[in-house]
Amino acid sequence: MTRRGTAALAALLALLAGGALPAQQPAAAPALPAWTDAATAAIEAAMGTARIPGLSCTIGQDGELVYRRGFGLADVENDVPATSATVYRLGSISKPVTAVLAMQLAERGELDLDRDVHTLVPEWPAKPWPVTTRQLLAHLGGVRHYQGEGESTVHYATQVAGLVRFAGDPLRHEPGTRYLYSTYGYNLVAAVVEKVTAKPFAVLVRERIAVPCAAPTLQDDDVRRLVRGRAQGYIRRDGVLENSELMDNSYKLGGGGLCASADDLARFAQALLAGRLVQPATLAAMWTPQKTTDGQIVDYALGFRIGALGGRRTVHHGGAQARVSTFLLLLPEQRVVVALLCNLEGIRLQALAEQLATAVLAG
Repeated sequence: MTRRGTAALAALLALLAGGALPAQQPAAAPALPAWTDAATAAIEAAMGTARIPGLSCTIGQDGELVYRRGFGLADVENDVPATSATVYRLGSISKPVTAVLAMQLAERGELDLDRDVHTLVPEWPAKPWPVTTRQLLAHLGGVRHYQGEGESTVHYATQVAGLVRFAGDPLRHEPGTRYLYSTYGYNLVAAVVEKVTAKPFAVLVRERIAVPCAAPTLQDDDVRRLVRGRAQGYIRRDGVLENSELMDNSYKLGGGGLCASADDLARFAQALLAGRLVQPATLAAMWTPQKTTDGQIVDYALGFRIGALGGRRTVHHGGAQARVSTFLLLLPEQRVVVALLCNLEGIRLQALAEQLATAVLAG
C-alpha cells in the first residue's frame, strides 16, 4: 500500500473508532481596507439624503478592485437588489469611451484628428468652416447640444444614420473659438469612427474596449436586447418615485448610449492607467486641457474633464439621462478609481465620488 493509502486508511479507522477527522480550516478572507466603513457610511448617507432607490459603487486602487458594493434596489417593482455587477446606462461617460476609440485610430495613423470630418463622413454636410475630430473631442466644434427636443424612441442602425437628427443645423460658432458642450458633437465622432473602420460602433466598443478591459458588460444600451442584470430607472416628480420615460439611445451611442456595471466601468479606467488601451503619450494628450483659438484654457481635454482634489490632479466625467445619474473619477498619480452608478435621474454624484477618493487616500 502506498503512503497516501496508509494515511487514508488510518483516518478511516480513527473515524470508525469514534474519533474525528482534522477540521479543514477555511481560507482567510482578504482584509478589508481601513477606509471601507467610512466609504459605506458616506454612500448610505448620500442615498438617504437624495432618496436614491439603487446605487452601485466600485473603487479601484493600484490595479485592483478593492471595494465592490451595491446598495438598495436595482428594480424597485420586483425587489431586485443592486450589486456592483448591476448594469446601468452610462450617460455621458460614453464620451470617454468614444474618445479612446478615436485616439486609437489616430495612434495607428488611420485617422487625422485635424481633418475636416465632412471629407470622412459625407452625410455630414459641408459647413462655412471645417470641423475637425480634435475640436469635437474637446467640445470646440460648434455643433449644437440638445435644444428642447424630446427623447428619441426611434431605433437607428448606425451612428451615421443618427446624424439626421442634427446634421442639417447650422454651427453655433466658428470651430475652435468657443467651448460648447455637445453630445451631438460626440455622435459625429462616433460616425467618423464608423466610417474610418467600416464597422458598427457597438462592435468596435466590444472588440477594442470591452475585450481588452475584460469588461463584458460595457456595451451599447440596446433597449430591445436582453441585458442580464440591467437596472430599471426612475425619476421623482413632486416627490413621487416614477419610472423613467422610454428612450432609445441608438442614435447617440458615442455621446451617451453605452451601459456597463460599476465593476466594468472601473476596469475601463484601470485599463487606461495600465496602458492597455492607448499609449502613455496618447493618454497624456487626452488628459491635457484644450484651448480656444484665442488661448483661453477650458477644463475639458479630449474626452475627459480635468480638475483637482486636495492638490492632486483628477480626471473625471459624469452622466445624466433618463434612468440614471453616473460619475467616474480617476486620480492618475495615486492610481485610484471611483465608479458610481445610480438609477435615479437628477443626482449629482461628483461630491460623493470625491469624498470616497479622499477616504481612500487617507487610508
